[in-house]
Amino acid sequence: MTEFSNNAIPLEGTGAATTDAYSRGNAARNKEDASLNSREDVLSRMRTAQSITMSPELFEKLYLSPERAVKGNLRQTFANPTPLAILSHAVCACPLGCDLLGLRGSGQFGAASIGAYVFIGGLLLIISGIFEFFLGNTFSFVVFCSFGGFWLSFAGTLIPSFNSVGAYSPTGDSQVLGISTRAFQASFAFYLCFWALLVLVLTICSLRTNIAFFLLFVCLEATFLCLTIAYFTLAEGKYALGQNIVKAGGGCLLTCGLIGFYIFIVLMLVAVDFPFLLPVGDLSHLMKGYQQKHGPIKVH
Repeated sequence: MTEFSNNAIPLEGTGAATTDAYSRGNAARNKEDASLNSREDVLSRMRTAQSITMSPELFEKLYLSPERAVKGNLRQTFANPTPLAILSHAVCACPLGCDLLGLRGSGQFGAASIGAYVFIGGLLLIISGIFEFFLGNTFSFVVFCSFGGFWLSFAGTLIPSFNSVGAYSPTGDSQVLGISTRAFQASFAFYLCFWALLVLVLTICSLRTNIAFFLLFVCLEATFLCLTIAYFTLAEGKYALGQNIVKAGGGCLLTCGLIGFYIFIVLMLVAVDFPFLLPVGDLSHLMKGYQQKHGPIKVH
C-alpha cells in the first residue's frame, strides 16, 4: 500500500527520487556556472584584444609626454590630437621665420600670413589642446593652448582693424608710423620678454619628453630672446643692429618650425603603423619623476 503525504506526493521510493533530483539540480547549476565562466573568458579576451599595450618610449613619442596613469580608455577610443598641433605650429613658424629673415624680399613681420596665424596657428592649436585635456595630457594641453593664444594675439597685433600698432602713431591710426615708434617697440619687447620666461619653464619641463621636442623649445626660447633684445635695441634707435638681431630670431624660428615638421613626420609614421620609425631621442627614462621615486602625490 502506497502512503501519501499531506500534499498527495508519494513517499514510497522518496530517497532515490530526491537523490536523482538533487543530482540533476547540481548538474544544471554546474552547466550554468560553466556557461558563465565561458562568457567571462570570452569577454576578457575581447577586452584584451581591444586594449593597446605600448612601451613608455612609444607612448612618449605619440603624446610628447611621459606615460602616467589616467582613468578610462579615451586614448584607445579617440584619435591622437598631437600631430595636428605640431603641424599647425610648424606651418606658421616656418613662414614667419622666413619673413623675419627677409628671404626673397619678404618682410612686414609676416602680415601676409595673418589668416594662417588665426585659423591654423590659433584655432587648430586650441582645439588640439582641448582634446589633450580630455586625454589627460596636462603638459601638451598647456603648451598647445598657450601657443594657440600666442598666434591669435600675434595676429591681432597685425590686423589693421584692431589698431594695435596704429594707436602708437601721432595720428592714432597709422600702422606704418606706429610700428616705428619707440613706445610700440619697447611695449612689444616686454610682451616678447615674458613669453621668453614662459618658454623657459616649458623648456625645462620638456627635459622629461624627448630630444626633438626639447630642441624645438630651445630654438623657440632663442627666438623670443633674440626678438626681445632686437625690439629693445630698436627702441633705443639702433636700427641696423636691431634688424640684424631680428634676422637671428628669424633663423631660430625657422629652425624651430623645421624641427616641428620632423616631429610631425615621426608622429604620422607611428599613426599609420609604418614599417619603420624615426628616432626622437626619448628622455623620459633618464630622469625619474617624483611619483616614480616617492609614489602618488598626497594632498594634505
